[in-house]
Amino acid sequence: QNSMVLSAAIFITLIGLIIYLHFVKIDQESLLVIGSLGIQVTSSYASGRESTTFIEMGQVKDVVINEAIHMQKVIYYLCILLQDPEDPQGVSEVVPLFQSSKPRLDCLIEVYKSCQEILEQRKTVPQSS
Repeated sequence: QNSMVLSAAIFITLIGLIIYLHFVKIDQESLLVIGSLGIQVTSSYASGRESTTFIEMGQVKDVVINEAIHMQKVIYYLCILLQDPEDPQGVSEVVPLFQSSKPRLDCLIEVYKSCQEILEQRKTVPQSS
């Protein structure tokens, strides 16, 4: 009886670990910004699975560094502001980036500057219809 309970506990623990590694534990996050196309956000999980999200450049209003207070500590994170289709001045959604890796502020500033350079190039180049 005890060995059966122990076997069931081990089995449930292993299943939980596999689910955790496949759906929760992110090993690496990357951001690819192409001014003429859009922004691709990729998360690589510990199991080897990858999740990719693509945001068209026409939807991107801006990229900002946001701050939040969490457990008596200020944390910084990079966000993509998506343009509201009905109100060109408004923001329809805020997409946070690097939520698992939580890079330091100096790293976020470097990524932010690179994103802003690409966004500025996109604004100065005339759009063809």
